[in-house]
Order: sequence, then C-alpha cells, then structure tokens
Amino acid sequence: MAASSPVITVLQKSQVSPPAAVVGDRSLSLSYFDFLWLRQPPIHYLFFYDLSITQTHFIETIVPSLKHSLKITLQHFFPFAGNLIVFHSSTKKPEIQYVEGDSVAVTFAECNLDFNQLTKNCPRDCELFYHLTPLLGKIDKTSDSTKIPLFSVQVTLFPNSGISIGMTNHHCLGDASARFCFLKAWTSIARSGSDESFLANGALPFYDRVVNNPKLEKSYLNFGNVETFNEFELPKLCGPSDKVRATFILSRTMLDSLKKLVSTEQPTLAYVSSFTITCAYIWSCIASTKEGDELQLFGFTIDCRARMNPPLPATYFGNCVGGCMAVEKTTKLKGKDGFVNAAKLIGENLHKTLTDKDGVVKEIESFGDFLSDGVPTTLIGVAGTPKLKFYDMDFGWGKPKKIETVSIDYSSSISLNASREKSEDVEIGVSLPTSEMETFVRAFENGLETYI
Repeated sequence: MAASSPVITVLQKSQVSPPAAVVGDRSLSLSYFDFLWLRQPPIHYLFFYDLSITQTHFIETIVPSLKHSLKITLQHFFPFAGNLIVFHSSTKKPEIQYVEGDSVAVTFAECNLDFNQLTKNCPRDCELFYHLTPLLGKIDKTSDSTKIPLFSVQVTLFPNSGISIGMTNHHCLGDASARFCFLKAWTSIARSGSDESFLANGALPFYDRVVNNPKLEKSYLNFGNVETFNEFELPKLCGPSDKVRATFILSRTMLDSLKKLVSTEQPTLAYVSSFTITCAYIWSCIASTKEGDELQLFGFTIDCRARMNPPLPATYFGNCVGGCMAVEKTTKLKGKDGFVNAAKLIGENLHKTLTDKDGVVKEIESFGDFLSDGVPTTLIGVAGTPKLKFYDMDFGWGKPKKIETVSIDYSSSISLNASREKSEDVEIGVSLPTSEMETFVRAFENGLETYI
C-alpha cells in the first residue's frame, strides 16, 4: 500500500510524570517470574479508534486530555514512569526504580496511511504498523548497572478518520494482567477527568513482593546472564519485512462445532475449552505452512496469581505467569487428524498443569522435559488471553475499532483477544511471511468448511 512521503509527521514530543511530590522515590524488586523476561523483546500493542477529527481538534483537545489523564494514572502506577535497573552482578537482584521527576515519553504525530486499510482483518504489510509503534527510550549503561526505560506511548492522528494509541513496554514491567489494570485505570480517568471512579472501584495495584524462591531466583538470574548486561541492546522492529499480519475470528458457533469434533474423536480428553480448541486449530493451520517433519513447540502462559500459596490478589503488579507447552512433529499436526492431535496435546498438558498439586514451581522447573527429544525448529507462543477484555478500553470515544499486538512479529507467536463484537468469540492475530500466510488462510478456511 503506497503512501506519499513523509508517512509520519511528529506534532509534539512530551515527557509525562506523576504529579510532583506525590510518589516520591520508589523501588520495586523483581521476582523470579520477572527474571525470565530480562532479555526478551519489548511488548508492542496498538489500539485504533474511530474518531473523525481535524489536527486542530486533536492538538487542542485530545492531546491535553491524554496527557492529563496519564499524569494522574501514573501516580497510582509509578513503575510505568520508572526504569529497569539491572546490576552487573548476580548477587544484586534487578529492580524497578522510580526517582522523582522520571517520566513517560509520549509522542503525538500525524500519519497519512489509510486508517481503514490498517484496521481490516485481511493480510497487511507488517512494517506499516512500525510507524505507529513507539520505541523505548535510550539505555543508560555504567560500569555497575544498565538502566532501561520501561514504557512509551505514541498517539497518531489519521485526519478525519481516527487515531491510534501505540504503547511499548519492557516485559519486566508486567504481564498482560498488569497492563490491563493500568489501561482500565487510564481509560477510566480519561473518561471522567479524575481518579475518583477508579479509586471507588478498589482496583489499586498490589506492589508487595510476596513471591520468593531463592533457588529459582538464582537459576533465572543466571538465565538472564546479568554479568554481560552491559552489552545488551533492545531488539527493534524495523522494515523492510516480508511479513504480513492478519486477523481471524472463531465464533462461538464455530468453537462449539470444533469442540464437538474433538470430544467425539477424544471422548476421554478432560480439558476441551474454547482456549484449547482455538490454540489447537491455529497450531494445525501453522503446521500446514511448514515442510518436512521437524519438531514444533506450542507454548502459552497461565496467570498464577490465584494459584500461588497463599493466593495473590488479582491486582498483583508485575509478572506472575507460569508456562504450559506441547511438542509434536509437523506431520502429526496437519489436517483434521492433526487438529485433533493438537487439541489432545494442549488439553492434556493444560489439564495436568492446572491440576498439579505441586503447584507453579514444578511446572517452571520442568521446562527441560519438553525438550528431551530435541530442540523444536518452530516455536509458537501466545500473546494475550480472551479472558481480558481489551476491547473494553474506552478513552471516551467508544471501544477500539481494532487492536493489534505488533510484538508477535518478533517470533512465530500469535495473539488472542476476546472479539470486539461478541466477547464469546475469539480474535486471533497471526504474523507470517507472505507465502506462508497464503497457505495459512487456505488451511484456516478449508478446515472450517470441512470440519464444521
């Protein structure tokens, strides 16, 4: 899709801090749940909103409103304005530090790309979305530590069409649940102009660090290789790219039909949920794009807040997710039998994880068991969960027209959301090279015609 140059015009660059003398200097130690993400790529996500406004209205109304509401939100979610500090010694744990005056970089821009094209479900060039996605700030390195900004925002106007709000965060800042709580607060404050409603709902983040396991902390600090962190650079998404991204919907009716098929073929399978079926179907479709018979690993995270002993509050701030994985050869994942086999593998592993009396720690420690037959050629991860209703994020302009998880471009990951129109439907984001996407689309459509 051609666009005249320049694609992006920056209108304003701002640094937004919490209100002065409200937060004070704060630090937040990381847990072993966070250590796993030290070297992982940032999380990038885009919210598109239908909003037919001019540049003048954008600058005079939208810009000050978003800056004001973000400022108030940051006094409750100070880590978003802070920095990740990684000490170059395994004897000192990484932490999030907020120092009075720290801020979030917020860019306001105008774009001449086609808003309606960007928000379609059909395959679109991945690199187009990079113009709308902010980078994290510059890394500051000393002999003793590395300091990395944790969060940035870019708000982009498409004149008389809409706006996008692009957000980027380091994964050590928090998981999807932590980001969801932050966005619920920001959108609530943006709609009302104050934090009264947010505070009345009692959804303040829980910062106490009650997750402790010295053995895992030591192991995961070694995994993060903090001694060489002075050489670390944040990965960046950039073009040109041969990848395209597309969105697919599995309706409740489709999911029920696919569940029925799996239950008929695998009557003893204990866990046949919409999540299991969605993941299995997408895994099978991705397998159809691959040649040969190499191993594939499909993995996803599970929120562990309620599974800790004692359970953590739903508002616990940070990362608190365990992993669940399945491994299989490509040929056993293709076609109808492949889909059923994928559902069996995911369902059995998910059921085992959720009912494991030994809890979260055992499943984290046992990752190597999944690799006993070799390292998979294809690693597929899942970003997001349909349980979190990100399409409810209303800044005062209605629900988003479209949400894109741009960071799935770093790998073979997919994204999952509850659908915009019907929350019981599942929306899947897929990013693949163009040739593989064509095969994926055929497999996705043909499978539904054949199986349902």
